[in-house]
Amino acid sequence: MKKKLLPVLTVFCLVVLVLAAGVITFLIKKYTPSGEMMDGDSYFQIQKNDEAALIVNRTVEEEKVKIIDSRYYVEDTVVGKYINGRFYWDANQNVMLYTLPLEEFYITPETQQYQTSQGMQNVDYTILKADGEHYYLDLEFIKAYTDMDCTVYENPARVVIRTDWDAVQMVTASNDCKLRQKGGIKSIIVDEVVKGEKLYLEEELENWSKVSTEDGYTGYVEKKYISDPETVTVDHTSVTPEYTSVRRDYKINMAWHQVTSESGNATLQQVLANTQGLNTISPTWFSVVDNNGMISSLASADYVNQAHGLGIEVWGLIDNFNKNADTLTFLSNTQARANIISQLMAQAESVGLDGINLDFESITEEQAPHYLQFIRELSIACRQRGLVFSIDNPVPMPYTLHYDRKEQGIVADYVIVMGYDEHHSQDTEAGSTASIEFVKNGILDTLKEVPAEKIINAIPFYTRVWIEPFGGGNLTNETLGMDGASRYIEEKGMDVFWDETTGQNVAIAETEDAIYTIWVEDEQSIAEKMKLVQENQLAGIAAWKLGFERASVWPVISQYLQ
Repeated sequence: MKKKLLPVLTVFCLVVLVLAAGVITFLIKKYTPSGEMMDGDSYFQIQKNDEAALIVNRTVEEEKVKIIDSRYYVEDTVVGKYINGRFYWDANQNVMLYTLPLEEFYITPETQQYQTSQGMQNVDYTILKADGEHYYLDLEFIKAYTDMDCTVYENPARVVIRTDWDAVQMVTASNDCKLRQKGGIKSIIVDEVVKGEKLYLEEELENWSKVSTEDGYTGYVEKKYISDPETVTVDHTSVTPEYTSVRRDYKINMAWHQVTSESGNATLQQVLANTQGLNTISPTWFSVVDNNGMISSLASADYVNQAHGLGIEVWGLIDNFNKNADTLTFLSNTQARANIISQLMAQAESVGLDGINLDFESITEEQAPHYLQFIRELSIACRQRGLVFSIDNPVPMPYTLHYDRKEQGIVADYVIVMGYDEHHSQDTEAGSTASIEFVKNGILDTLKEVPAEKIINAIPFYTRVWIEPFGGGNLTNETLGMDGASRYIEEKGMDVFWDETTGQNVAIAETEDAIYTIWVEDEQSIAEKMKLVQENQLAGIAAWKLGFERASVWPVISQYLQ
């Protein structure tokens, strides 16, 4: 019997040993960290000897830096996207422009000099390289005019740039450890971290933390190898030139005066007769009328003198509404932009303007770079002459991000939020012109990019009556001023009730043919909007337009601008 059992026991023991070996092997494989190291060129996706990776604010960008004659060059579109948006390529004149607070540089490709107001400036390297239709700026020149830190590393070649100076969370490595591509010991190693090394904390997981190194790598380390995070504020002195503002030390109480002919200037006394507390008026005097930058003008020195006599400043408005002028064409032409500005400045001096109000509307993404360049150039001219420069903007929406209100808030004196036309004359749905939530969101979203002391919120003195016919007819509307709306409500015998949601009185009437609805703008709705201006400590208000209001609204406005 024993002889029969021996082979069985032997086989059983062998099976157990094999299984044990398998379990041990599995456990070793499972709990032994991977030692595989990723090649640096692979990590940064460097494929050519003449390129370097670009890391901006700890993010590895897809675009690369070109290495030419041992110098580093960044394509101008990449510079604008990630580093400094004030370099502007003029394809018409084949020149690169750079705008400062009081002057503009001109850089010609493949030269070692650039034109300034002080004459030609020389350097010992080529500032702007041309490669077909692509243009590359020298990194040293970019740094000279940009608020940035920049370090160049080799093997692998990479340029690490910082332009964000907000406080950061940092940790310190308590031991030598591995920086892995993903959280887990089996993930490939992308870099070695040494004890005492400072790391930027990007994200905390349960057992791992996502961190970035000073030299451009981002990955994961085990939390047991790093210290608790601490908030670090960078001791940073900005090298960006100061964009001084020509702002007033009082709250702006402005209204637009729609002037469509020279005779319209004679209505000034009439439209001001019942106002109270108004300190700024913006007549619609100027318009771009052709693609060469010619402007039309209704400016009047007598008008300005009358306003000044009443203690009211005059900010002349210029628009892009003339159908004979294509906005993209004239904005993308440096000479046309210069023509507009020189004519505006001549008009301002001639009639004694106090400021310029820019009202270019329906700006597209294609027009946006040229529009922003025009804003920078116009700001120079206004700053040099002490003119207040304000810019009208639609309420921020995802489809108007290209207006770049942050840049406007830097170079202009005031950014005006046109807090109306929530439902406009071409709308296919009836609704409020300016509900309180719409106005509130416009202010709060603008505050994310522009300081409160530069924001003016524009309010409507008008509303619309919406007529919805029974039987599927087309929705129509009619614009009404405050008194016009009151008369309409009385004539139609409309029922009126206060709507907390819109912050307005709503008037409704139903006839045999249609439903009539007015979201009323009156003293009560204006007060709700003024509370937002006061609560957010904005620079003031603007109103469209003089003549649509009634006298009793002015004390309401003044009350909240004290």
